[in-house]
Amino acid sequence: MGHGNQELPPLGPFGEEQEEKRGKIPIRDRRKLYETSEAEEAAEASAAPSPQDAGEEPSAALREAEAKAEAYLQDLQRLKAEFDNFRRRTAKEPGELRQYVAGEIVGRLLGVLDNFQLAVGSAEGSRDFDSMFKGVQMVYRDLQSALEDIGLEPVSARGQLFDPNMHEAVEESEGDGSGVVAVEETLRDGYMFKGAVLRPALVKVTQNAQATEASGA
Repeated sequence: MGHGNQELPPLGPFGEEQEEKRGKIPIRDRRKLYETSEAEEAAEASAAPSPQDAGEEPSAALREAEAKAEAYLQDLQRLKAEFDNFRRRTAKEPGELRQYVAGEIVGRLLGVLDNFQLAVGSAEGSRDFDSMFKGVQMVYRDLQSALEDIGLEPVSARGQLFDPNMHEAVEESEGDGSGVVAVEETLRDGYMFKGAVLRPALVKVTQNAQATEASGA
């Protein structure tokens, strides 16, 4: 069995070239590989914000938002306090106004009350009708004057054109058929207080064309 000791024939030029190609493994320069990786990491690190910078920007925005929220809260609290004060003041003023007006009216009517007291005392002592009538007239004039001083005035009615805002018709009589409704008679006086109708006058109305001329004149 001499085949095991047989030597292989030497490779020719072509065989050596194939063996050389088959035995070579391409190897990269690891230094260049490491240098490239480090450069790429440095570029990525410079492009991305640092943890410190990333923490500063939200913190500044948060502080600004908190400051605005605090300012809005203070404005809201101030407006609420002003509204509460206004509500208490407006709720209190009508009562004070009514009390003031009532006090002024009562003060002016005290003189009328005194005159009434004198008239009644005089009538009880003398039983004189004329004296009592004069006393009542005096008291009536005093009362009328006192009320006029505080803003009360009578509503014009008789001979005027009918005004539903100032007159209340409770009776009607036949007139000249002109279609012009006028006040023929005042059944109960109406009054205005400081320019506003306090009580309309109760009137009797009729159709009277002459009321237009009288009212226009």
